[in-house]
Amino acid sequence: MKTSIVKRILAGFSAAAVLMACAGCGSGSTAQTAAGTQAQASASAADESLQKVLDAKKLVLGLDASFPPMGFTDESNEIVGFDIDVAQEVCNRLGIELVKQPINWDTKEEDLKVGKIDCIWNGMSINPARAEVMNLSEPYMKNEMIFVVPGNSDVKTMDDLKGKTVGVQTGSSAQEILEASDLYSSITVTPLEDNITLLNQMELGFSDAVFLDSVVANYLITTNSKDYVILPGNLEAEEYAIGFRKEDQALRDKVQETLSAMKADGKLGEISTNWFGSDVTTVK
Repeated sequence: MKTSIVKRILAGFSAAAVLMACAGCGSGSTAQTAAGTQAQASASAADESLQKVLDAKKLVLGLDASFPPMGFTDESNEIVGFDIDVAQEVCNRLGIELVKQPINWDTKEEDLKVGKIDCIWNGMSINPARAEVMNLSEPYMKNEMIFVVPGNSDVKTMDDLKGKTVGVQTGSSAQEILEASDLYSSITVTPLEDNITLLNQMELGFSDAVFLDSVVANYLITTNSKDYVILPGNLEAEEYAIGFRKEDQALRDKVQETLSAMKADGKLGEISTNWFGSDVTTVK
């Protein structure tokens, strides 16, 4: 009798222990699941870049407003350009306003970082330094860095530039490329704020050449009948991309997705043809 009672008591303790263990396992599993769900929610909530732009109903685009044909101020004091037309179409498809914000190109990274602008979209060349501090889109156009001289110049090749004065935009990839080139030690470099000023200074005889993007040079020569000559060859081939804040992955991806859709339905090619005579974009 006593043995039977003891066995029943021990069996009861064992059952209770099993129940407590199961309850403990259940609690741990529930806690882990809850923690995982919370972590996932935090991760998705952390990047609100796209939602902020949609809620504000505007995208603030930072640009050097003197960089034709990508983005520049026309005779009516309106900011126009290829990049502007493409960005406007992206904003139309997102149902938001495009705000064009001129910035100092030399401080563009800081303007982006502090939130003055949502992106840098202005024929911005890809380089390692920019990739380090920005979340770059896929390349959307190719470009070359070339030298332009007046039509009556005795400079016919890049070798002839030795001993000459060359203008370049401050804070540009052109400046970095020029300063890293073998030619740099044999020329005098004059940095100025924008390419239009540099070319005007060259026309006035204050410099012998300007080092800049082929896209800009070709556009100005074609549309304004400028008496400029592009020297044979280039120092470097480049690609253009859009720059976003490092953490703004959702906004970057949505813009990229919209550009791909525009490429597929022909709208991007249409805008490119309006500015360049054909579709020169490389968006996939």
